Order: sequence, then structure tokens, then C-alpha cells
Amino acid sequence: MKKTVTRLADGRELLYYDRRDDIVRDAVDRRRLEAVTTTSEIRHDPLLGDSVAVASHRQGRTYHPPAGECPLCPSRDGWLSEIPDSDYDVVVLENRFPSLAGHSGRCEVVCFTPDHDASFAGLTEERTALVLDVWTDRTAELAGLPQVRQVFCFENRGAEIGVTLSHPHGQIYGYPFVTPRTDAVRRSVAEHRAATGRNLFDDTLERELADSVRVILEGAHWVAFVPYAAHWPYEVHLYPRRRVPDLRELDDAARTEFPQVYLELLRRFDRIFGTDTLPTPYIAAWHQAPFGDGQRGDFALHLELFTVRRTSGKLKFLAGSESGMSVFTNDVLPETAAQRLREVAST
Repeated sequence: MKKTVTRLADGRELLYYDRRDDIVRDAVDRRRLEAVTTTSEIRHDPLLGDSVAVASHRQGRTYHPPAGECPLCPSRDGWLSEIPDSDYDVVVLENRFPSLAGHSGRCEVVCFTPDHDASFAGLTEERTALVLDVWTDRTAELAGLPQVRQVFCFENRGAEIGVTLSHPHGQIYGYPFVTPRTDAVRRSVAEHRAATGRNLFDDTLERELADSVRVILEGAHWVAFVPYAAHWPYEVHLYPRRRVPDLRELDDAARTEFPQVYLELLRRFDRIFGTDTLPTPYIAAWHQAPFGDGQRGDFALHLELFTVRRTSGKLKFLAGSESGMSVFTNDVLPETAAQRLREVAST
């Protein structure tokens, strides 16, 4: 992998990641852009004990532009985009409208492909391996920033999720705090360790493999299953068999197998009730251990993949109990979801 670091016209960082070492990236951003100014700040909620990112500048962010004006496509045919070059493999750039910036953290956009009409599920295994390398490199880079406590790599797909740019892309957040979700998981892990002397992630994976009814895909180095208490209608957790705290610790064997496993999972999601005109909306989220404390060794890297669609033409909306009290009601039995995801496996 070759990484080329450059700057956009407004000073934001842009990084090209290429599979070939002989690629030269010397295109210059010829747009006239003013320097980015943000109002991002972190406010602490004393009742819940969590933090809120307040970023009022995001009200003016790009919203559903026509395909010919997509900011994540390469600069071609007179259109000057966020990517100055006329082609690319994978690109990372600082978000022009970040939720977190400066001392409040960092937000990046990851462009998986120059093809505006593609999807992650349609990428080659070689391109998927490059994306994994990019996620790993960015995790390592952001881990070195003094203001970052946790790195979150994720992809939102579909207007139903709230995506405002349809080009295949994901994001990376460098949080200046440990997120509430991760903090709750760490408390459960610590309580399990104190009560049993064992690791909660290890026991969870062992239980799912022993039960097997919710396991949907097994590789030599990865296991995918629907969790026993799934919150979402179709929710899958993907674990490496060897517990590691973050992407940087994956060994070569796990990295090699990942593209096959992950692409198969995404394609199954599309086969459940997705179509060419209405692909399955989903969120794919990497859970990684925070930095700077002694609990990293007990945390397990894993990927969570879920859709807000509960059946064809029907979405799962968060109702009062879920939005107001964080008490979820799942309309699909997890064992049924697992069976359905096994039925749509590639032949």
C-alpha cells in the first residue's frame, strides 16, 4: 500500500491510498475555498454523565447533490470535487463539516471507490483488503493524537439511515472521550471478570458457537452471528476468533480472510430484501478499545452490522420507549433472522 498525503485548497488534509507503489498523485485542488471554520464543542450532560458534540456549522453541509455534482467523485470533465485527481483507489479526507474538530477530536471521510454507483458489497476482495489497511492506518494515526481517546470506523448506507451523499463512503471519528456505548460494555466486561475470572467477549463467542442456532457464517479466523439479545431486526456481530483490542492487532491470517467474510455478509444483507433500486440500508460499525487505560486487554475488536429495515417496505423506527428510555423492542426473533441470513448465502 502506498500513501500520499496532500492538502486541499482550504487546508484540509487529503490522503490517497493506492495498491500500486508506482502511482503518482500530484494533482492540485484548483477550487477557490475559504479556510474551514467550525463551531464544534463538547458539552457534558451532568444527569446522564455522557457528552454531546454541538456542531451548528453542520446545518449548511452538502445535502443530496445530483450525481454530476458529487463531491466524492474524482475531478473529471470540468467538475472540481473534493478529490483533485481524475481517479483513485481509496481516499481519506478531513470532513468539511465535522462533528468533531480541533481539541474536540477529528472527523474523516473514507471514499471506498471512484465509482459513484457502486456499493461496498460490489468491491473486489483486493479493494476490500485495501480498505481494511486504510482503517488500520487511520486508527494508528488518530491514536497518536493527544485529544483522541477512541477511534470509530463506520459506514452508513441508504437514505433511510440519513445518508446525505450516495457515493460509497464511510467515516472515521476520533472521539476525545470514551463513548457511552463503549463505556457500558467495559463495565459489563469488568463485572464479568470480577464474578467469573473470565473474559465476557470470549464467553459470548463460545456460547454462540456452542449453541450454533444464531451463527450464520464461520471462517478459519472470523465468526458472524446474530446476538442473543439483538436490538435490531437484522443485526450481525463479526468477531475475529483471536481476541484483539483494535484493528492494528489483527494478524495476517485474519486480515487475509476478512474480505471474503465481510463481502459475503454485505451481499447477504442485500439479498434479504434489497433490490437494484432499493438496496438494503445498513450501518456497519467497528468497535475498538479506547486508548489510555488498563482495560484494553479485556476489550475485543468486533464489527456490528445492522439494518433498520424489518421487512420489505417497512422500517424499524425508534418509538417512545426506545428513544426516550433506550429500551429496545425487536420485532424479529434473532433465531429467525439468523436462519434467514443463512438461507441467502452465496451458492
